[in-house]
Amino acid sequence: MRRRHLLALAPVAALAACTADDPSTGTPDGGSSDGGSDGGSSGPSAEPTSEDPTTEPTPDPPTAAELLLEDLTPRELAGQLVLVGIPAGGEIPEEVLGDHHAGGIFLLQVWESAEAVESTVATARERSRADLPPLIAVDQEGGQVRMLRGDAARRTPSAETLGAEGPDAVTEAYTSIGEDLAARGIQVALAPVADVVDPDLGDANGPVGALGRGFGTEPEAVGECVAAATEALAAQGVGASLKHFPGLGRVEENTDFSAEGIEDPVTGSGDPFLESFRAGIEAGAGMVMMSSAIYPRLEPEVPAMFSSAAIEDLLRGELGFTGLVITDDIGAAKAVAAVPVPDRATRLLAAGGDVVLTADASLTGELVDAIEAWAEESEEQARRVEESAGRMLALKEQLGLLEG
Repeated sequence: MRRRHLLALAPVAALAACTADDPSTGTPDGGSSDGGSDGGSSGPSAEPTSEDPTTEPTPDPPTAAELLLEDLTPRELAGQLVLVGIPAGGEIPEEVLGDHHAGGIFLLQVWESAEAVESTVATARERSRADLPPLIAVDQEGGQVRMLRGDAARRTPSAETLGAEGPDAVTEAYTSIGEDLAARGIQVALAPVADVVDPDLGDANGPVGALGRGFGTEPEAVGECVAAATEALAAQGVGASLKHFPGLGRVEENTDFSAEGIEDPVTGSGDPFLESFRAGIEAGAGMVMMSSAIYPRLEPEVPAMFSSAAIEDLLRGELGFTGLVITDDIGAAKAVAAVPVPDRATRLLAAGGDVVLTADASLTGELVDAIEAWAEESEEQARRVEESAGRMLALKEQLGLLEG
């Protein structure tokens, strides 16, 4: 039996600048009686007024996301919680969207042809259920991390360069990024990087500092840039994904390539390095990408993407994020290579997260199978899957993908 468990979802964080998401307050008709008494008598026979405490408020009509959630099969619910990487020049495997109902795709490697990007986006839509279109995402940060190049997107500076110039420069660059993504039919930038680089590490910080991906080393200044990037994307109808929570600025090795040197012994509740993420959340970011690193002050020996302390207590509790929580790559990344493939999805869900990203499309079926089987184990787990699928659909609706 399907239950409407959709929220608390209206908030997939506002994306306010692009969605004008202003649901009805549902207040009842406020016309007050102008005194329908005859000669001033008032008693049990008096007409009830709109102030009558027994009057029920008119409920809000269900959203498109809520209606669609009611209509999805268990397989479709599970599939919505997987985003699949498609390499440049590659084809979308037919089963990814047909049999497994993946929630969407993200573009891998360097795409230099606008025509190739648009063709892949069109194929993704054609192979998805007509009323359940795919979410399309891409890493487009600027600098070295630009998956769209050539005539697919304009060159933009690195976050390090933009951070030195300030929020106005960030706004200009991310407006350009948003325009280019929107023109290609892409709804989500897997950006901006909200990590604050430890000044004592600098370029020795492998995943961020060494690649010029961070806006700086001072939390407040980084937060201003993160907010500017988020708002600039939203103004173009593109969603932002803050990464990599709770921060990769204090680790030495890149979690994509190493399972060593990815422990941050400092970051914990109340840490000032979290303020850049808070700024992005308050600016309306609809997605937060979890780090694959380990944070002993939060939960020893557990990667943040599998940690309820990181997701439920810190991100959702302390920072108040109500949107879609996604993983960094769990398909090819060395940081999670020792975790069995099915567990990479179910451990995220058990910790309170929502969607797994896999750079290896061949894992799609195994991941969806695992989520579907996990939901069958208990009503609580079924509700957990439905809740996350609801967040995915709410985000799709806010980004204009669902019919009203």
